Amino acid sequence: MLDPMENMQIEAQALQLTKDDFASDQMVKWCPGCGDHAILHSVENVFPNLGIAKEDFVVVSGIGCSSRFPYYMNTYGMHGIHGRAAALATGVKLANPKLSVWMITGDGDCMAIGGNHFIHTIRRNIDINILLFNNKIYGLTKGQFSPTTPQGSKTKTSPQGTFERPFNPGELVIGSQGNFFARSLDANPKAMTAVFMEAAKHKGTSVVEILQNCVIFFNKAHELITNKETRDDNQLWLEHGKPLIFGKDRNKGIVLKGTRLEVVTIGENGVTEGDILVHDQYEKDPGIHMMIARMMPPEFPVALGVIRSVAAPTFDQNLMEVLENEKANSRIKTVDDLLQSNPTWTID
Repeated sequence: MLDPMENMQIEAQALQLTKDDFASDQMVKWCPGCGDHAILHSVENVFPNLGIAKEDFVVVSGIGCSSRFPYYMNTYGMHGIHGRAAALATGVKLANPKLSVWMITGDGDCMAIGGNHFIHTIRRNIDINILLFNNKIYGLTKGQFSPTTPQGSKTKTSPQGTFERPFNPGELVIGSQGNFFARSLDANPKAMTAVFMEAAKHKGTSVVEILQNCVIFFNKAHELITNKETRDDNQLWLEHGKPLIFGKDRNKGIVLKGTRLEVVTIGENGVTEGDILVHDQYEKDPGIHMMIARMMPPEFPVALGVIRSVAAPTFDQNLMEVLENEKANSRIKTVDDLLQSNPTWTID
């Protein structure tokens, strides 16, 4: 029998994982050029660096191109039905709270048929990580408009142009009392990996929206944000404690005027860097975070990185405390105690 020190050494060796430990032997069947490939590689880079045993990862999904993800990760996983990934992920986490649970979903899967499960998972603050692939279209079912498709877009189900107003995932998350919301791009794997690491470290529901490109049914949906000619003026990468500055010449910034955000140019009209709004991702009041999450081109740059990260008790922690308290104070400890807890009768 090994002594405790030898056990600790074996556990330490077991946690020396690499990206290859999480790579599946399954053929990845996403289309060539699909942004999902970059997201997969980023997740494979994150998992071995979390200090978590391989058998303690679970990847859960619903239905959609994004939801093939569990097949492409060498972990435990579950491919559920459309819109129900949040319910499955919640059950997995509550059944075994030590697990690192990752829910993979798309803009249609979680904000249309799965909308109710999505918002209540966020409200309850279950300790799971949600990666929301937003390509602004239904890709797996061949090009119908989704809850994030821009108004006026012509699709298979809106040949004259959709007249519905789209969801902004950041607004929905923060409006559902979300404590962690971040946004990243499939075209920037390095930054995406860093954001995933931040999400993994957060205790509670973390939601990362990934602006992901579907090359077949809505190619260049994020063109203003990703195009080399326009991206510098349309991307604002957030850093806690740093001013909201962006632009090709790093001379544009965001200021708060009254109750609205406004884009200004440093050096014009007496504007200095000291006037620029400083990002505080830990601020409990969601007001500024909501406004930052809403920013979109062409009026504003899109905010990327961690927008909101606030500590709060998690649902699973609260539930475990209730169960432990009930067990400690209950006079019923066994099934026999239960059967004998009230008067009994003998029937002849």
